Amino acid sequence: MLPKLIQSTSSSLLQRITHTHTTTLFRVLYSTVSICDNIPRKLKKFERKPLVTSINELKREGRKKRKERQKVDEIILQSRQNGLLVQKLIPVAKEVYAARSQLLSCVSRLVNHIAIYTCSICGDVHVGDPPHKIRTCNVRGSLSSKEHSWVKGGIEHVLPHVESFHLYDRIGRAVSHNEMLQVDRIPAIVELCIQAGVDIPEYPTRRRTFPVYCVAGRIIDFEKRFPKEISLEKDIDEYGLPYQKKRSDEDTNSMEMHCDDIQAVAVRGMKAWKKMCTGASKLMETYAVQTCGYCPEVQVGPKGHRVRNCQAYKHQMRDGQHAWQEATINDFVPPVYVYHVQDQPLVNELKRYYGMLPAVVELFSQTGAPVEKNYAHTMRVDVVVPEMDEEKWVV
Repeated sequence: MLPKLIQSTSSSLLQRITHTHTTTLFRVLYSTVSICDNIPRKLKKFERKPLVTSINELKREGRKKRKERQKVDEIILQSRQNGLLVQKLIPVAKEVYAARSQLLSCVSRLVNHIAIYTCSICGDVHVGDPPHKIRTCNVRGSLSSKEHSWVKGGIEHVLPHVESFHLYDRIGRAVSHNEMLQVDRIPAIVELCIQAGVDIPEYPTRRRTFPVYCVAGRIIDFEKRFPKEISLEKDIDEYGLPYQKKRSDEDTNSMEMHCDDIQAVAVRGMKAWKKMCTGASKLMETYAVQTCGYCPEVQVGPKGHRVRNCQAYKHQMRDGQHAWQEATINDFVPPVYVYHVQDQPLVNELKRYYGMLPAVVELFSQTGAPVEKNYAHTMRVDVVVPEMDEEKWVV
């Protein structure tokens, strides 16, 4: 009787151990296979950004425009091309501008409570204290161990500053190389809001009341070039470009946060981030934004500028000019992806199981703001991070 009892007990115990190890192995293998497909891959220096419109479609549109130019007929232009504002997008532009101001105020308040680190060699960013020990610094000049050299960062590492030339007339001529020091460079998202209908006294822009016409590929404008309220000597030069003005501090200090609840500030900032990105994407569907295919340069408008300051791959063949193409929201508002900090510290041996989030979203999440469901895949919430002994057992 006793041997049978011992045999049955040992068999049940063996089945339980086998089931436990099988479950652990399945979870580890599942977490290894899961990949963050939504995170854009870092391009190499010789790689060009992927085109929004295929090259065949661009060639087809080019041939169509050349045929239309041969005909001496008037071409009907849409609202975004004839110089007039799209009235239904003016409230969207004002919301985006207000959301940006609120976002900057929230982030500037939270960076005093959450530490931000950046690598002095490769530029990677980490949100939280202490910084992680994951060895991913693999650039020229890095340590042989590929460990990061962390230094204190700031708001510019969480929200990168993307600038664009301010255009007085968005359908006018492009900024030339000799005028690069005469024209203001302002945040690109502010320039987009200005072109979409937001009026800022520091940066005058042309508001047409009559559309322009296109005949045989040439733009014909019957409206007066400079309104009466704009001085040709003080505000605009003889070429139709605005003079540089002293930048005010309205962008960063326009909305001071008087709330002592850090979690409430984080929730408000998360909503402002979503509203800004959603509104900017909606504006970019109508108002064109150009970016260089090899460098981060951005120009808001139907065409890129002519300033020869590109230092990316094979810029000598282009005489320093940019390889302009249609921009995406990631070029316009670049998200800096960082490792998502969970309960346990981040170690190099388990780096393939960790998720990632944009740095500004990670900053808000660490201060108590709930993360939206559309970030669930990049956070890898379906992945179970194993213990160190489990990882060694699998390997």
